[in-house]
Amino acid sequence: MRFVPQGYKDWIRILLTWGVLLVITVCGVVYMIRMPGQSYSGSFLPLTEEENEVRNYLQTHVKKLAGEIGERNFWHLEALGIAADYIETVFRKIGYSVGIQEYSVQMKKMKNLEVEIAGVSRPAEIVLVGAHYDSVVGSPGANDNATGAAAVLEIARMLSQQRFSRTVRFVAFANEEPPFFLTKDMGSRSYASRSRERGENIVAMISIETIGYYSDEAGSQHYPFPLSFFYPNTANFIGFVGNISSRNLVYRSIASFRQHTSFPSEGVAAPGWMTGIGWSDQWSFWREGFPGIMITDTALFRYDPYHTRNDTPDKVDYERTARVVSGLARVVVDLAGPVTP
Repeated sequence: MRFVPQGYKDWIRILLTWGVLLVITVCGVVYMIRMPGQSYSGSFLPLTEEENEVRNYLQTHVKKLAGEIGERNFWHLEALGIAADYIETVFRKIGYSVGIQEYSVQMKKMKNLEVEIAGVSRPAEIVLVGAHYDSVVGSPGANDNATGAAAVLEIARMLSQQRFSRTVRFVAFANEEPPFFLTKDMGSRSYASRSRERGENIVAMISIETIGYYSDEAGSQHYPFPLSFFYPNTANFIGFVGNISSRNLVYRSIASFRQHTSFPSEGVAAPGWMTGIGWSDQWSFWREGFPGIMITDTALFRYDPYHTRNDTPDKVDYERTARVVSGLARVVVDLAGPVTP
């Protein structure tokens, strides 16, 4: 039977109910999108000497992975292996000892590659920086995700001579792309499961995913509903994305980035089921109860060549990506903490 308000009290009850729902909704949205500090706005200073070096290394890695090697995935297994060998070689040249986690998918061997800087005073607490190095079928995967893999290599290089309170680990994952996406056959899923079995204490997981495209044109940025009501429509920023359980990590990371880096940034800590929130390797760590966030340029919500053959190295903005990667290195330093007695 349809309810029809009969008088003043019924109308008051309806207005109060809708008012309470509105307040709850607004509070929920504020809880998800309110971030510490302020996003940078304004012109950029010229790249520093260090940032120029980062830019050059990033370009070298992306051109190697997406230009020379090209499409690399389960169906291009030789290319995937060559990419893994390249990443291993770069890690070793930096000075790391490389650990390789092999796991099987349909009787084929996949590789995750890991290196670490052992913590001094809290070595059991791990800050993990990771990215997948495979590309989707039909794409050379320059932005998705040679940029992420290159960023992991670069941050590992930048921090290789430093020491921290916590252990810092760098990992390159296989098999993030469909049809393995959000399945047990993802490299990160295998890795996170092993970490849980070993009783490892991963206090922060940073997944670097598609970070190389930017635009200053109004209307260049899009979002899944309802985020378009709350974020800018210009694709000039880097995003910090986490689920509700990882809200504290989102806050700490973007606060550090904004403190140290003159680059636009936006953050959100939203339910993991919302479109785009769990779209990378951090999802695997959520499944094991570890806090994890994604660093992203938002991929398909701004980047037209996403998952196409046109995702090539020339589409990447290496200068802005260098600024972002340099800033992320400083975030890792803050998360890992100074060496204490």
